[in-house]
Amino acid sequence: MYEMILAAGWPAWPLLLTSILALAILLERFWFLQQKKVSPPHLIKAASQVYDSGLLNQSQSAAALQSLSDAALLGRILASGLEAYQKKPSADFVTTAMQETAQDVAYYLERYMGALATIATIAPLMGLFGTVVGMIEIFGSQQSGVANPQQLAHGISIALYNTAFGLLIAIPAYAGWRILRSMIDARQRECEQAAKALLEELFPASL
Repeated sequence: MYEMILAAGWPAWPLLLTSILALAILLERFWFLQQKKVSPPHLIKAASQVYDSGLLNQSQSAAALQSLSDAALLGRILASGLEAYQKKPSADFVTTAMQETAQDVAYYLERYMGALATIATIAPLMGLFGTVVGMIEIFGSQQSGVANPQQLAHGISIALYNTAFGLLIAIPAYAGWRILRSMIDARQRECEQAAKALLEELFPASL
């Protein structure tokens, strides 16, 4: 592999750095977007227990809500809804509070996705740039009128390897982006369903 990078010339080094960044983002996002870390189902029951136990009317309510909020991103949404209910038992008020928290949660779900999409877009262009550099090497080998086989082979290596490296980075990055996008959509749906379930429990007559 190291010999291939050397054969690809200096344009391959930015591609190598880009591939490391893409891999780091993919691993971090796949780890972060697991259901147990974002929207574990047991949090819906935990939020219901806080409400049913009457803790919202006691001095321990702050600790109970903080514990719920710290459990996962979904916990933040549910805790904000219970806290809003504690201040003003209005369906619209509670819904607005959870929607505002959900916007903050969406930021954490979407984090680094723009960078990954950018990598998937520019990697082939970076490979194309390496191809152009290789073509320049090829034409440079023939300027004297006598082809330099060594320089010609080096130019071909730069052109082909960089094209391959660009595609090798772009394809997994794009595929990973699509998979992560579906995971984000699934986590958002789970959060929405949990918020709706909490609203139905808090305001059974108005929904």
